[in-house]
Amino acid sequence: MDSSSFSKAIVTLAILVMLSMGSSNAQLSIDFYSKSCPHLFSTVKPVVQSAINKEARMGASILRLFFHDCFVNGCDGSVLLDDTSSFTGEKNAAPNRNSARGFEVIDNIKSAVEKACPGVVSCADVLAIAARDSTVILGGPEWDVKLGRRDARTASQAAANNSIPRPTSNLNQLISRFNALGLSTRDMVALSGSHTIGQARCTNFRARIYNETTIDSSLAQTRRSNCPRTSGSGDNNLAPLDLQTPTRFENNYYKNLINRRGLLHSDQQLFNGGSTDSIVRTYSSNENTFRSDFVAGMIKMGDIRPLTGSRGEIRNNCRRIN
Repeated sequence: MDSSSFSKAIVTLAILVMLSMGSSNAQLSIDFYSKSCPHLFSTVKPVVQSAINKEARMGASILRLFFHDCFVNGCDGSVLLDDTSSFTGEKNAAPNRNSARGFEVIDNIKSAVEKACPGVVSCADVLAIAARDSTVILGGPEWDVKLGRRDARTASQAAANNSIPRPTSNLNQLISRFNALGLSTRDMVALSGSHTIGQARCTNFRARIYNETTIDSSLAQTRRSNCPRTSGSGDNNLAPLDLQTPTRFENNYYKNLINRRGLLHSDQQLFNGGSTDSIVRTYSSNENTFRSDFVAGMIKMGDIRPLTGSRGEIRNNCRRIN
C-alpha cells in the first residue's frame, strides 16, 4: 500500500471510529432538543399539570413509572410497552400489576409533543421530563433533565420482576440493588423520599401492620381499618405513604420513619438501627439537604444505561414499537 492509500485508510478508519462512538456512546445533555424541538418543555408541562389537577395522586404515579423504567434495563421507555407476540412486557410484572399507572397521561404528552415535533422526542425522554414536572408541581425541587435517550424495541417481564426493589426488602437488599445500578446508599435514601407522595396497596403493607413490632401502634390500627388481615380481601385498598401530606413533596417521610410510621417494611428499614439512620435524621431536620440530594439522585438514576445514538428508536406510539 503506498503512502497516499495508507493515509486515506487511516482517515477512513478514524471517521468510522468516530461515527461508532457517536452512535453507541453519545452522552445525554440538557439542551439535546434545543434546536429540534425548542418548545418541548412548554408542551409537556401543561399536560402533566392538567392530569394532576384532575387527580393529585397522578404526580406520584408518573414519578414511580420513571423509577420502574430506569430500574429495568435502564431508562429506555420499556415500561410503557404493551405485550406483543414476541415479548411479554413489564406492565404485568409483580411490581407493576394493578399498581403501575399514568400510561394514558404519557400517551397524551406524547401526542402533544408529536404535534409540535413529529418523530423527534423519545418516549423515554417524555417520561423523564414528566417525572421532573410532576415533582415540581407537587412542591418538589426543580432540576435540568438530561435528554437524548432513545426507546427500547423490547421489554422484559422477568427483568422487571427481578430488578425493581420489593416493599418487603431489607436494608442490605435495598443498598445492594441501588449500588448495582451505580446509585450510592445516600442516593437510595434520598430517592426513597419520593414516598413522601403517593399511595400503596394493602397487599404491600398488610404483613407490616399485622405482624411487625417496629410500627407505631396507632398507625397500624388506623391502617387495619382499610386492610383486612386475610389475603385476597381488600388487596387493592389504598393508603397514603405519608399520612399527613400525601400530595405534597417535602420531608415528612423521614420524620415519619423516626416515629416508626413508615408504611412499607422497606421504608422503615431505612431507620431501624442500621447504617442509614443518620441520613434519615439529616433529611428529617434539613429539608434543603434532602431536596438537593434527591435532585442529585434523580439525575444519576436518569443516566442508567440509556439507549443513545443509533441504538433503539423514536417510537411514534409509546405503547408499541414502530
